[in-house]
Amino acid sequence: MSEPNTAAQPSQEFEKVLVNSSTEVASFDTHDKTPLQKLQHFLHSSPAAVPLIVLVLSLAAFGAILGGKFFSAFSMTLILQQVAIVGIVGAAQTLVVLTAGIDLSVGAIMVLSSVIMGQFTFRYGLPPTLSVLCGLGVGALCGYINGMLVARMKLPPFIVTLGMWQIVLASNFLYSANETIRSQDISANAPILQFFGQNIRIGNAVFTYGVIAMVLLVSLLWYVLNRTAWGRYVYAVGDDPEAAKLAGVDVKRMLVTVYTLSGLICALAGWTLIGRIGSVSPTAGQFANIESITAVVIGGISLFGGRGSILGMLFGALIVGVFSLGLRLMGTDPQWTYLLIGLLIITAVAIDQWIRKVAA
Repeated sequence: MSEPNTAAQPSQEFEKVLVNSSTEVASFDTHDKTPLQKLQHFLHSSPAAVPLIVLVLSLAAFGAILGGKFFSAFSMTLILQQVAIVGIVGAAQTLVVLTAGIDLSVGAIMVLSSVIMGQFTFRYGLPPTLSVLCGLGVGALCGYINGMLVARMKLPPFIVTLGMWQIVLASNFLYSANETIRSQDISANAPILQFFGQNIRIGNAVFTYGVIAMVLLVSLLWYVLNRTAWGRYVYAVGDDPEAAKLAGVDVKRMLVTVYTLSGLICALAGWTLIGRIGSVSPTAGQFANIESITAVVIGGISLFGGRGSILGMLFGALIVGVFSLGLRLMGTDPQWTYLLIGLLIITAVAIDQWIRKVAA
């Protein structure tokens, strides 16, 4: 009697599904990508490329129209001075947006911190250095409260920071009694409050310490976000918090840390604001929240979180500065600046949606 052909007949019930199944080795689709697809993949891997290209083109356009009046050392450094505050607050906003959140209270925290620095010095007679530390602490505390409400109580970031914006704004006016501390008084009694308004001249170029602080801050955060585990965790939390949690990331702690750091950076912006305008004013910088979001969006940072570069935010802030100065030098109505920036915002979001299809 011959042996049964065991190779032809499945010996187990579950093996019956394999009969007549394909025996080909799995292979991947290796067809060449179109130029448009290659561009899409490049922009996905280099999120700061689009705002950099727009910045270079806008500089070239205004330079061609205005010539040396625009392309001068003084004009270029003036743009940096004008965007220093937005760049610092934008850095705080970037951290939050990368976690798929948004912070509408950044401007109010900035102004309150500056008011604390001024009032603690002139109302209570504290040493200016201690007053600065108190202001930085108040900013960090506001950010910490935002983080706790978002991370621990699971409240939407938009609602939390909208409420914090109103609370901090009202507290600012109530505490300061809408009182402005004059520049002359600060110069005479607490010059350290105006530290970031001091400048270094190199020929016709004027670099304030506020500009230097902005560049150093953005450079430091770029390194942290791209070269450290903490930075990778920030992107992971923004991209997929559940996956990040399964990978061992303490998502709640990360969110609290990010919002606290954001508040601290806003307080630094408040100190820089005093140097920029010379005085302590509770009404200054009220639109910093909108301006920071504008810089973030134009800078190619996804509002859905998990994708973008802080360098893109800086480029976005500079684009706004270039348009503002260029159109002003051309003598156009200031409303054209807002119109063009609005178009840039919508275009940036549309490009982000198109780029996101790569990861879909």
